[in-house]
Amino acid sequence: MTLHLHAWGDAEAPPLVCLHGVTSHGGRFHRLGSRLAERYRVLAPDLRGHGYSDWEPPWSTGAQLADVLETVAVERGVWLGHSYGGRLLAELAAREPERVERAIFLDPALQVLPHVALDMAELERHDRLFESVEEAVQLRYDTGRVLLAPREMLLEDEAVHLEPARGGRLGYRYCKSAVVASWSEMAEPPPKPARVPTLFVLGAQSWLVLDEHVERYRAELGDLFELVEVPGGHTVFWDALDATVEAIERFLGPQGRQAKS
Repeated sequence: MTLHLHAWGDAEAPPLVCLHGVTSHGGRFHRLGSRLAERYRVLAPDLRGHGYSDWEPPWSTGAQLADVLETVAVERGVWLGHSYGGRLLAELAAREPERVERAIFLDPALQVLPHVALDMAELERHDRLFESVEEAVQLRYDTGRVLLAPREMLLEDEAVHLEPARGGRLGYRYCKSAVVASWSEMAEPPPKPARVPTLFVLGAQSWLVLDEHVERYRAELGDLFELVEVPGGHTVFWDALDATVEAIERFLGPQGRQAKS
């Protein structure tokens, strides 16, 4: 399947592919993409079942990766994954490490404890509709999904991701069935870390990432592994945009367009 694709930067620049989390879409990377576009061609597809891509199954890891590879057509490049996108990146790096020049994990959902995955999947069985964008944004603060991000940032991003639903209310543009399937996939043990230069950017107050996975990457990758902790919670490109961009740029070093000139 060819996915809906968001892109920033010169088409001739080296590729940097961004994979989003469940319930999200590729457009969420627009601030990161704009900041990195001076050196890279930043590509961010809407995964199957999300955004403007097709919603039909299968929603398995294999199908998601096949869709992404067909859409971005990147033989080798830098890859970045947030949350579920981090799990997909770990799977890609384990299966086809030759495609991954460097791996950037933003608070990755490498594995979610089964009881947590069940709770999250069960939540998707209930409608979440809103009277306004403001109501949707407030719920993120009230539930601790966002801790530090400016309200104006969330209002801008949520306005793009919400669409008219029943009764004149608003709902998010994703397939609930696809999200339930993804939570099930994330309950499976993660693959062995691939031996590629790897950056973890973790939210200091995030609820998601398991310490055992961080230690496994540190032990198996050694000097290839770098960990940066930034303020805030799980969505690091909302709560700590500047610190996240700084960590990514430092990790990437003098590469991309500047390195080729």
